[in-house]
Amino acid sequence: MSSYSESISIPNEHIQNIFGQFDRNIKNIEKAYHVTIVLRGDSLKLAGEEDNVKMAVSVINQMINLSKNGNVITDQNINYAVSLSKTGDEKLVSELDKDTVCHTINGKPVKAKTLGQKKYLDAIDKNMIVFGVGPAGTGKTYLAMAKAITAFKNNEVNRIILTRPAIEAGEKLGFLPGDLQSKVDPYLRPLYDALYEIMGAESFLKNMEKGLIEVAPLAYMRGRTLDNAYIVLDEAQNTTPAQMKMFLTRIGFGSKAIITGDLSQKDLPKDAQSGLEVALKVLNKIDDISIVHFSSDDVVRHPLVQKIVSAYEAYEEKVERQKARAPKKEQGANKRK
Repeated sequence: MSSYSESISIPNEHIQNIFGQFDRNIKNIEKAYHVTIVLRGDSLKLAGEEDNVKMAVSVINQMINLSKNGNVITDQNINYAVSLSKTGDEKLVSELDKDTVCHTINGKPVKAKTLGQKKYLDAIDKNMIVFGVGPAGTGKTYLAMAKAITAFKNNEVNRIILTRPAIEAGEKLGFLPGDLQSKVDPYLRPLYDALYEIMGAESFLKNMEKGLIEVAPLAYMRGRTLDNAYIVLDEAQNTTPAQMKMFLTRIGFGSKAIITGDLSQKDLPKDAQSGLEVALKVLNKIDDISIVHFSSDDVVRHPLVQKIVSAYEAYEEKVERQKARAPKKEQGANKRK
């Protein structure tokens, strides 16, 4: 086994950020590339297989650039740069940091953290209708909300409409207490959470009272024409084909619609067809409609979520392969009879 070493300088003020709590970030890089990393003053020395050392150096340089731009280095940053290094694209990590969608109420910048998210944001800028489809934790809804709030603040649209189908996620909740708004609010809570974080509760409530921001179940959209509005349909996998058609035909002049969903998390009755699934097949060749597919690589929640998503994807693919082989076995058995 050949041994190779390389040293890179790291500014003192960024050492703690790069290393992470209890040296977590550096340990992740060491584990990913099977290298040893030693800090001497303001210099990092990396040793191991030459190709691995070079990739580790490239990832650390990307993290230094992110840190210089004011970012707190997270597990997600490290893991994503490592995964991109396998394709030689790790240098794109710092490119993602250039464009800021907006800032949260606490001043935290909202930016694309993966290439999938960057593609999604670019599609939203260029198209009237955008479908964001993929697993949980990829930022589909959050980024759509950030774009909607930014457009509203810049007077590009007159109002924001946020909607999702009110379907119970695998459990019967019975009759909820309160008036009609109280009954539907639990289904729309994730949308409220994003609004509070980006816009602030006071600003949100003020604009909601004026009717400039509307959060409502999908059923409320029937019979309306939505002009000069930014419309976000969340959990679209739980729409029926008729509901999806109804929603898409509400969109008027000067409006933009973002439809998000995860086809692996349908809560529709068994054997019911998803409106999102049908729409992706019907609308995939229409100009000014973009479809962006996210993968487990785009998950930006806790690293364990990414592993869970990948494990379920592998399991579901295995089940589908078994189903595809089953009819062939049955046909063979029938022939022998």
